[in-house]
Amino acid sequence: MFANFKQLFNPKNKDIRKRILFTFAALFVFKIGTTITVPGVDLETGNLKFLEVINAMSGGAFEQRSIFALGVMPYITASIVIQLLSMDIIPYLSELRNQGGVGRNKLNQITRVVGIILAFIQGYLYSYTYIKNGNAVDYLLYSLVLTAGTALVMWIGDQITKKGIGNGTSMIIMAGIITTLPNMFVSLWNELINGGKGFLGILTFALFVIVFIGIIVGVVFEECAERRVPIQYANKSTSMLGKQTYIPFKLNGAGVIPVIFASALMSIPQIIAQFVNNAKFSLFVTNYLNYTTLVGFIIYVLLIVAFAYLYTFMQLKPEELADNLNKNGGYIPGVRPGKDTEVYIKTILKRITIVGALFLAFLAGLPILFSRFSTLSTSISISGTGLLIVVGVALETYKQLESQLVSRSYTRGRKGRRR
Repeated sequence: MFANFKQLFNPKNKDIRKRILFTFAALFVFKIGTTITVPGVDLETGNLKFLEVINAMSGGAFEQRSIFALGVMPYITASIVIQLLSMDIIPYLSELRNQGGVGRNKLNQITRVVGIILAFIQGYLYSYTYIKNGNAVDYLLYSLVLTAGTALVMWIGDQITKKGIGNGTSMIIMAGIITTLPNMFVSLWNELINGGKGFLGILTFALFVIVFIGIIVGVVFEECAERRVPIQYANKSTSMLGKQTYIPFKLNGAGVIPVIFASALMSIPQIIAQFVNNAKFSLFVTNYLNYTTLVGFIIYVLLIVAFAYLYTFMQLKPEELADNLNKNGGYIPGVRPGKDTEVYIKTILKRITIVGALFLAFLAGLPILFSRFSTLSTSISISGTGLLIVVGVALETYKQLESQLVSRSYTRGRKGRRR
């Protein structure tokens, strides 16, 4: 790791340093945008308890009613929907998915258009929450500002992907979450240490930090954990290859997508309740469809587990995996090719997915439980979902940067030997 870090300062890696600096500059522009409040909104209204995931991914921009309040969430939602629809649900999208680079470019264009449409719809619904006693023009202007903000954030993400390091959308989400952490710890310090709570405050602060670090360690373990299924090919020998071939199945193959979907579904009744302004419906939503209540929390956890199973199986497709193995002359030792291989893969996915889904539900439910039983202010929370995103993006970005440095070092070594 340190050897790769030293390679960054190699004069021949100047272009990589430029990419890193460009990434930081683009993220700085994003952070400035999160501090610009949309004119005309009422900062004292609105309940964000059911929109914590959106607020976290936008770097607190949603809470500040910023022009970047929606962030890249509409684009992420659109990409997930298009991805699911392209899995043999809509034939046209399925054909585009199988057309290679040209088809993927068309799918990306469709995803962007759908993302902009979703941004306008979400912005219009949220306008009724954040603008009191407004008229149609006020609501429309607020919706257009948020839509334009989402379009600009999507463009910044594209520039990071092309000219920077890592996936631009993921980097923006990670940066938004990280920027909220210093304020959280400052608020915690002021409340516990400067608040005059004495030794108990110091002990509570230390316990909070230990739990926070423990969650990071757990997330790293969960992100790196995988079940390796050995593969043997009829025309190849393991001893000849020098190493075992295997299929890696991640413990949490769905990532944070189940949390995003579950949070989106749970927030829909809340948004509708504020939009229609019906007392009975609002009371029902508050008592049963709000995940701060026991019933709502149970529904929230069940939705996360269900979406984890659904997305994992739709992504990996055991039937296709077994079929591809059979076509390429591969098989799992001790398992017959074909239907038996499919059943074997399904069994493995079911077992590891339940562990990953429960861990994901624990991370997502942690801030809810913390706010329920803690006397600290609402700005202080242990966001397991946010840490999962940060750790996952950081690991992927590091692997990408490391692979670039290693490949360049290997290429230079070969050139040196030729000379």
